[in-house]
Amino acid sequence: MSSVVSTPKQRWVLALASTSSFMIAMDGTVVATALSTIRRDLGASLETLQWTVNAYILSFAVLLLTGAALGDRYGRRRMLAVGLGLFTTASAACALAPGIGALIAARAVQGAGAALVLPLAMTHLSAAFPPRQRGRALGLFSGLTGLATCSGPFVGGAVAQGLAWQWIFWINIPIGLVAVVLVRLRLDESTGPTVRFDTAGVALATGGALGLVWGLVRGNDAGWGSAEVLGALVAGAVLTVGFVGWELRSAAPMLPMRFFRNRTFAAANTSNFCLTAGLYGTLFFLAQYLQTALGHGPLAAGLRLMTWTGVLMVCGPVAGSLADRLGERPLLVAGMLLQATGGAWLALEATPSLPYDRLVAPLLISGLGISMAMPCAQKAVVTAVAPAEIGQASGAFNMLRQLGGVFGVALCAAVFTASGSYASARTFTDGFSAAMWVTAGLALVGALAGTAVRHTRPPTPTTELPTDRREVEVTG
Repeated sequence: MSSVVSTPKQRWVLALASTSSFMIAMDGTVVATALSTIRRDLGASLETLQWTVNAYILSFAVLLLTGAALGDRYGRRRMLAVGLGLFTTASAACALAPGIGALIAARAVQGAGAALVLPLAMTHLSAAFPPRQRGRALGLFSGLTGLATCSGPFVGGAVAQGLAWQWIFWINIPIGLVAVVLVRLRLDESTGPTVRFDTAGVALATGGALGLVWGLVRGNDAGWGSAEVLGALVAGAVLTVGFVGWELRSAAPMLPMRFFRNRTFAAANTSNFCLTAGLYGTLFFLAQYLQTALGHGPLAAGLRLMTWTGVLMVCGPVAGSLADRLGERPLLVAGMLLQATGGAWLALEATPSLPYDRLVAPLLISGLGISMAMPCAQKAVVTAVAPAEIGQASGAFNMLRQLGGVFGVALCAAVFTASGSYASARTFTDGFSAAMWVTAGLALVGALAGTAVRHTRPPTPTTELPTDRREVEVTG
């Protein structure tokens, strides 16, 4: 840690950014092993079960750029504390939800809080570390985020089996309250460029994402040729095109389209969209496969998932350090290919009576690939823009990553419904296998996009700047 973090200020930034990301990441995965329990307790269908995940991710995704813009305008420390407070309050509302509708609504508010937290945490982190240290810092950040991803399914399973699923949300309360206080005490206030708030851009982005996801979620139930589904997909596509057109003409866009003229920025975001789509699609169905098809309880399922998610915690920091030495492209492409291999292996192996030891190899391979690719994509994106634009670039990166998660769950669920059902272990396995082929295909697309990332190896400085000089250059 000492070779990465050279000042107390940097230690606090890394600790608080990682703690904030830990909470956000955990709530993206903690419900995975509780889904079967929630489905039984609240009488949820597959469609409403998807929305317990997608309501959180969707509001998170479409408001991320808003979160970054609010931080730039009103103060990054102030809005980070506001986001943590909103997230913590919504967590209590999730725990108190009397039905599936109230749970979905509270999850959407949770996502809004998360949309303030994550881009501002990442902006604080990126600004505190110069480019030659940033890969390692982001690797540690990803590793601690991976700990949340790793522990989320286990915690969700243990709580759902030992207490009640509502307690997976109560655990956020003490962490959130402490984080709010420490953010106010330990982080410096900063702002970004003062620009007009892009209200039209927010509305178009929100409407476009909602329309596309609604169409995917409702496709199998309402019919792919129905007016509802076709209308939602067409409206989503039109609004998305409208968003791009508006941002091209806006004097103060929340997402400058010129970023995408940078080959590395565009390619790394595409890879990470596909990575997250495969990650969330796998997590949504793998936790249920272990319970519905193989008969494990929530706790046992959470423990078995740690073979996959635990790799993120261990390998993320190593991959970030290697990216500093080797460049991002080789690790990004190799990681995406490993994720594709793991997904295809799961699809081939899946049976209603599969011994767990035959899942270990594909889970390890997939987890290793994700842990290699994730910090490399992050570093490629934030390094591709000027320091003053890191906030906007971080918001765009995280928005597209979360939209990837929504897209992955919706697409895998659509394929699952077309190929299987919850009627029996056999029919569930049929749908699960089909969904895993989708995750493998998404990862292959991400690997192809990753080849367009510019292959750079950061130079090793010959002299060391004084600590105070480095801080001025980074924050300046």
